[in-house]
Amino acid sequence: MALSDIKEAHVRKWRTARRKSKVGKPTVAKAYRLMRSILNTAVRDELIRTNPCQIEGAGQEHAEERPVLSVAEVFKLADAINPRYRALVLLATFGSLRWGELAGLRRRWLDVDARTVTIRETVYDVSELLPGKSKSKAGFRTVPLPGLIIDDLKRHLRDYSAPGPNGFVFVGVKGNQLRRANFSKYWADACAAVGLEDVHLHDLRHTGNTYAAEAGASCGTHEPNGALQHPRRAGLPARA
Repeated sequence: MALSDIKEAHVRKWRTARRKSKVGKPTVAKAYRLMRSILNTAVRDELIRTNPCQIEGAGQEHAEERPVLSVAEVFKLADAINPRYRALVLLATFGSLRWGELAGLRRRWLDVDARTVTIRETVYDVSELLPGKSKSKAGFRTVPLPGLIIDDLKRHLRDYSAPGPNGFVFVGVKGNQLRRANFSKYWADACAAVGLEDVHLHDLRHTGNTYAAEAGASCGTHEPNGALQHPRRAGLPARA
């Protein structure tokens, strides 16, 4: 359509169609803001008299509240998933790592003796696996890890990780680089086994960030250095 032909009714019809499709509401809000910005430029350039994007609140995002798992629930998931991915569940939670950071993690960046993981690379899983850097400086970081997951990480490095300092910590069953599509069934099966519905892998990072915030505010179930205690010492069910 020509810019001068776009009316408010057209914008409303377009937005309604997007909201009825499988596109997420935050994505629709972002698209609306982009359209509004483009048409604001058209107004400033005197190509149109007024901006037809006049829907109140249409550019605002209201992200749904994501669940925070208890320590016991995290360990139940770790117990239920294929043993190859047990450490991934724990590191995603207690290291607050994103999927791409887990998939791009190399052995030399996981220091189990110092109890730290360093994020230097991420992987973008599109039609192919593409290595990349974090989108922000904050993405490059070293994260302290609680002692309760160190033994699991050591076993994982011994039994499942690719060899050599540049070997990937997490690889698929055939030893290939980890892909989300191949992992998703293991994740879905583990969630079903422990009765957790609508829990995404990214919720583990959200959960870990919540733990970290609580550790800074309270010593209730944390070690003096801010690391979480083992579930049994925190009064939670011990893992199998």
